[in-house]
Amino acid sequence: MEKSTAQAIEDAIMELIDQIAPDVHYVAKYGGEVIAPDPDDDTKFVGGIFAYKDHVSLEFSEGASFEDPSGHLEGKGKNRRHLKFTSAGEVAGKEAMGFLKQALAGC
Repeated sequence: MEKSTAQAIEDAIMELIDQIAPDVHYVAKYGGEVIAPDPDDDTKFVGGIFAYKDHVSLEFSEGASFEDPSGHLEGKGKNRRHLKFTSAGEVAGKEAMGFLKQALAGC
């Protein structure tokens, strides 16, 4: 994946996050950017954005508990789930806004 494509995907995800919770900040961790909802706490996060060779992944720490009627979330772990994107247009198509709202609810 070209760096510009990955950056466009990351920007689209961050724009959604800014609409939902403008005080959220990002911490470089695990080779990506984790989403820290508390501006005063860099140790608690709800997920992260990670660029890989062929896609960008939006990962949710507690995604297994999310409502996902369309079946967009991937992963089989105990708690974590993720969305994979290969274009910025997929961010809306895979309902990222709804999952981000679930992740940031109550933060």
